Amino acid sequence: MSDRDVVEYEVKGPIATIWINRPEVKNCVSPRVLDLLGEFARKAEADESVRAVVFRGRGNTFCAGADLGQLVGPHLQTTVGSLDLAQKSAKTYDHFFNMKKPTIAAVEGYAVAGGFELMISCDFALATTTAKIGDFHMRRALFGGAGPIYRLPRYIGMRRSKELMLTGKLLSGTECKEWGLVNDVSAPEDFDQLIADFCEPLIDKSPFCMWITKMAVNRGMDADTDSLITLETLACNVVHQSDDAKEGVSAFLEKRQPKWVGR
Repeated sequence: MSDRDVVEYEVKGPIATIWINRPEVKNCVSPRVLDLLGEFARKAEADESVRAVVFRGRGNTFCAGADLGQLVGPHLQTTVGSLDLAQKSAKTYDHFFNMKKPTIAAVEGYAVAGGFELMISCDFALATTTAKIGDFHMRRALFGGAGPIYRLPRYIGMRRSKELMLTGKLLSGTECKEWGLVNDVSAPEDFDQLIADFCEPLIDKSPFCMWITKMAVNRGMDADTDSLITLETLACNVVHQSDDAKEGVSAFLEKRQPKWVGR
């Protein structure tokens, strides 16, 4: 396997899939994997034909976190190195959360530690019923530096966030659906169809309106109501001035499918 093959980029129609391809180590994230995840995410964002981005793992497992030998071990007890690693991981995953296009984590097998952080940094998460999902860092006396303290409580509240982070427990895909950690689940043999069905109502929408709406919703818990009303007003005005808004209204009145131009 070449160095570049540890992450694969695949486009089928309007959906780009970014595959972590290290199944022999449960798709642990090495320095090269982290770099390529960021590179391919930027590639998908720049491709106007791509409307949604799916993150998956080869070998029927999502991601078992950072490669402790390559990524974490060299930085233990080195403050500067540890800070650099945490910032690089956090900024890479934060790009997935804030990129213009919707991102979907498709979880089979394990999504733990850094894999869990990748999952909660996507807009949506889907899982098989048999998946094993959790923060896990506590089991190794480590601390997750790419999202749990500011993303997890927004999804499931403070008490359940503490339960996951302080115990290191793992949840099944079914339990994650009950907790509000994933959007939907399926049996492993139906997972490809679940992903396709979930993406379908995302990929036929205005990419411009998708971007503005996602950006505004992402800020929805970060400010006071008056500030958010201002943001909402400005976002509404920007969207309503777009060519896509004009096309959307025209298509509705003319009883036809819209043809989006993305601006």
